[in-house]
Amino acid sequence: MELIVTSDNPAPPGGVCSNVRTSDRVVLRVARWHPEGQARGTVVLAQGRAEFIEKYFETVAELLTRGFAVVTFDWRGQGLSTRAVANPRKGHVDDFVLFERDLEAVFTQAVQPFCPPPYFGLAHSTGASIMLQQARRNASPFARLVLLSPLIDIRDLFLPQGARLLADFLNVLGLGGAFIPGGSPKSIMSKPFKGNRLSSDQRRYARNAALVDAAPQLAIGDPTVGWVHAAFRQIDDFADPDYPLRTLPPVLIIAAGGDGIVSTPAIERFGQRLKAGRVLVIEHARHEILQESDAIRGQFWAAFDAFVPGESIADEPHTERGEHAG
Repeated sequence: MELIVTSDNPAPPGGVCSNVRTSDRVVLRVARWHPEGQARGTVVLAQGRAEFIEKYFETVAELLTRGFAVVTFDWRGQGLSTRAVANPRKGHVDDFVLFERDLEAVFTQAVQPFCPPPYFGLAHSTGASIMLQQARRNASPFARLVLLSPLIDIRDLFLPQGARLLADFLNVLGLGGAFIPGGSPKSIMSKPFKGNRLSSDQRRYARNAALVDAAPQLAIGDPTVGWVHAAFRQIDDFADPDYPLRTLPPVLIIAAGGDGIVSTPAIERFGQRLKAGRVLVIEHARHEILQESDAIRGQFWAAFDAFVPGESIADEPHTERGEHAG
């Protein structure tokens, strides 16, 4: 396994790329870095659907400058990890619980043996929902979680109950491995900047598109019916009002005020019921906060630095809203 670099997306120096194998024998690509001097701890960085290690080189470098060791990886079915179906452009999983096996394998084989505690989770979108799922089962190894735009619910879904029934029906018919109706193998990162729902920062958006052009094997297209069916089951779990109350590690949730993919109101409602949690909404940010403008990312880093490695957190969670200067 290797890391892929482009002229405007160099890898932070000193990275070690390797494989780990999950309990169900899926091979995952993992990368880790250590800062100069003694580390303050280790951040495990988990991306969202259709993402890959290289997209977060900038974030890795910023964590290293803060004195953290960093471990990140490609989820099963994306990046350079093992695909679940024959067509490598399909983003597929049968059940989100399988992603927890990925987290467990990465932690036990790539984090614990090589990286110092305390351990912190930093995750985006689908990755954030997986870390929440793990924490709810009291199986989280992380002292604190920082979760960006977590997939608690989908925004503005047309006829949501009908979409669920269609996913159920198609899955029962054995079409779980097919693209969702209207889906294609084209990466979301290959679409034009204008009108995109991911980032308002044209430079970073172009950088990520150039990565996909240079290494198309990193990218996947739209999700499969099976992936969507599994996502709906996860979303239904999050709707349980007691779910947040059973999430024990301190959690900082940072949501995007202009998110066009996941529901920010649903995130706020969920976060307000966390046992030890806080929600910060960054106004005008789009879905991919770490791929956003400097002004928006600056708000993220201010919140991260205050929370990790150990700002005390109030017992009663609350919501805050931030304004960016751009």
